[in-house]
Amino acid sequence: MAYNLNINGEQKSFDVDEDMPLLWVIRDVAGLTGTKFGCGLAQCGACTVHVDGVPTRSCQLQVSDAEGSTITTIEGVTGKVAETVQKVWADLDVPQCGYCQSGQVMAAVALLNETPKPTDEDINDALSGNLCRCATYQRIRAGIHEAAKRLEA
Repeated sequence: MAYNLNINGEQKSFDVDEDMPLLWVIRDVAGLTGTKFGCGLAQCGACTVHVDGVPTRSCQLQVSDAEGSTITTIEGVTGKVAETVQKVWADLDVPQCGYCQSGQVMAAVALLNETPKPTDEDINDALSGNLCRCATYQRIRAGIHEAAKRLEA
């Protein structure tokens, strides 16, 4: 069956099985490989995308449940908040290996869109399901605080 998805502002049709995870549609069918496969259990956050503006684990969302939604991947996230987060990530050398960072950035952008001045507790809550095997959590937190400061200025 064909499913119509709006991915990064482009309406596309995908002829895939209804139970195919959105992650595989994004990566294997649409060819957008910035969203990563981590655990396949929605526990690590590497596959985080925005579905109607909400950070969502794409490895556990079936394509049939995503039809009609607006999906934003790391390749398509734009705007002042996204640009600021990405700039800060580079300025502060937030990532180490970088594998989890697309999910971390997507979660950080969603947090700052909702909470312009997040506390450490806000950051911990918003990113609690995003794991970093390199343990750059302090740099991630510092990056979010710095992005908030720059956005406020």
